[in-house]
Amino acid sequence: MASCLAGHYGPGGPEYIPVAEFYADKSVFVTGGTGFMGKVLVEKLLRSCPKIKKIYLLMRPKRGQDVTSRLTELTQSPLFETLRKERPQELSKIVPIVGDITEPELGISPADQVMLCQKVSVVFHSAATVKFDEKLKLSVTINMLGTQQLVQLCHRMLGLEALVHVSTAYCNCERERVEETVYAPPAHPEHVVTLVQTLPDELVDRITPDLVGDRPNTYTFTKALAEDMLIKECGNLPVAIVRPSIVLSSVREPVKGWVDNWNGPNGIIAAVGKGIFRTMLGTGTRVADLVPVDTVINLMIVCAWRTHIRRGDGVVVYNCCTGQQNPITWQRFVKTSFKYMRKHPFNEVVWYPGGDITSNRLKHGTLSLLQHRAPANVMDFIAWLSGKKPMMVRVQNKLEKASACLEYFTTRQWAFADDNVKALCTYLSQEDRSTFDFDVTNIDWDAYIESYVLGIRRFLFKESPDTLPKSRKVLRRLHIVHIITQVATVFFLWRFLFSRSNSLRNLWHRILDFLTRAARLLAIA
Repeated sequence: MASCLAGHYGPGGPEYIPVAEFYADKSVFVTGGTGFMGKVLVEKLLRSCPKIKKIYLLMRPKRGQDVTSRLTELTQSPLFETLRKERPQELSKIVPIVGDITEPELGISPADQVMLCQKVSVVFHSAATVKFDEKLKLSVTINMLGTQQLVQLCHRMLGLEALVHVSTAYCNCERERVEETVYAPPAHPEHVVTLVQTLPDELVDRITPDLVGDRPNTYTFTKALAEDMLIKECGNLPVAIVRPSIVLSSVREPVKGWVDNWNGPNGIIAAVGKGIFRTMLGTGTRVADLVPVDTVINLMIVCAWRTHIRRGDGVVVYNCCTGQQNPITWQRFVKTSFKYMRKHPFNEVVWYPGGDITSNRLKHGTLSLLQHRAPANVMDFIAWLSGKKPMMVRVQNKLEKASACLEYFTTRQWAFADDNVKALCTYLSQEDRSTFDFDVTNIDWDAYIESYVLGIRRFLFKESPDTLPKSRKVLRRLHIVHIITQVATVFFLWRFLFSRSNSLRNLWHRILDFLTRAARLLAIA
């Protein structure tokens, strides 16, 4: 925290412009505004920068909904509850721009392009496909070509003061230590683009593993290429790159524990809480570089402010991570999650939440068979007999796929340098440090994980706090059943081994004989 206590860009002095004041009378363009991070960004800008003029959101019609309907649905989410109650007029500042990140010129009409180029001062580019197993062609189209087309639009913006590009800390995952710099790409971006645009999809899919190489997925691969494309094509644009690590629920704003997707660890933790997932491959002592979504958003907002001030200094990279200043291991994360799943149990829990993270593949495989596969097949068989639709095997397949995607990150550890982030904090006034807090040393992991579990319960499972007493009663019963099952399993396993092994019986008799003699000697003494 000491890193954020001394400012050397005159906070409060005559030169200092508060962050909220920087956004006054300015219009912002956001891609990915309907995604997890984008929603938090829009809400925070409206709530903490009340003089902001407009927020233009790139949106596409989806599932029969036009962009106006999608925007209404967006602003009705729990995330915007504070604004709806206290300053509902702020929501009218959000303007949907019909477009599609996968289309030429982002699918934006010529008239809207002209309007954006005339009115936008700050651009936040957070649109991306974050699916780890995405097809390379779509990943290139969204993560690379989408970035390229946005940069071309930004070059036409008359009053652009900052472009903040959201990347990922893991785009350089082949390195154990990652500095705040853009490294040489793993392949020539132009070659990769040409390849996916000219070859048949089936052939692209076949050669994807060779292209991606040692990287775990197309996401980290294309994100690294996108950074290189950005550097080459941004010219003299005022650009900053923000690289978050594993982004989880909000730590504080606007609602503690807010989360709206099953990506990354969220789906796994949700399944663990329901009692249907109990073992995961990973190294418990490794650092889990987790970061709350509102911490990342605060950093992005301040990055734009700082990028305008230091325009001409080139592209600055900010690694938004916790591993250097406030680390938490996977073991602690898992154990603390168990603690609060038992304190705040979910509804309709199948079994008492428990399990472990292990680096032993044989142990993991055995436990997965006994604790995942076997129960899932039994439950599906019972469902089939009762005329219900079997679903647990399908659920386990999805969970194991999600777990496999995370395996690369739970079995390794990185050191993400964050000197630029720490320096940025020192430029802020005390008030701005509080309003736009991205100091990760302020995170209390125990309290954060409790709010994370409650957030999964409330926002993903849509379970009311009123159901907690009943859920706790059910969990107490399941705990008793769990203990009885464990004792019975040990007893029957012992009986089975005892009945088939003379050496085990002899050993048992020797132990009993030794204990009997020891007891007699103690009695005589």
